[in-house]
Amino acid sequence: MLELDDRDRRILALLQKNSRMSNADLADAVGMSASALWRRVRALEEAGVIERYGAVVNPAAMGLGFEAIVHVHLTRHDPDRIVEFIRAIEMCKEVQECYSTTGQADYHLRVLCRDLAAYNGFLENFLFRLPAVASAQTNVVLRPVKRNRPVEL
Repeated sequence: MLELDDRDRRILALLQKNSRMSNADLADAVGMSASALWRRVRALEEAGVIERYGAVVNPAAMGLGFEAIVHVHLTRHDPDRIVEFIRAIEMCKEVQECYSTTGQADYHLRVLCRDLAAYNGFLENFLFRLPAVASAQTNVVLRPVKRNRPVEL
């Protein structure tokens, strides 16, 4: 594991706010030369501290006005069925996030769809056809309260 110092934390905080910040501007902001900063950012990437860069897209602006949290219960915890379930979930465009958790449900999905009819299609044509799925409970998201927050450093 890479040992992080205050300068690394500052670099990470700035990149979380604006991942498009130029190398020169980032170097100026943290008081490093551009070449030293580039090496440090590269080390953070290679150590897995920085996983990826990206843009945050507004789902509603893309016509995805229906969002739900789906609590999935499996029929059995057969390793082959679980692998099949996970592969299917990874390939499904409607599933934005998937978590294996403790508690009553085995998995929790964050699902985006165009509307309720599209969500119903997701359930009938995808989720309920997976052999590992016994049942699912849906909580419709009324509005996001906290989302895509930077990791506290």
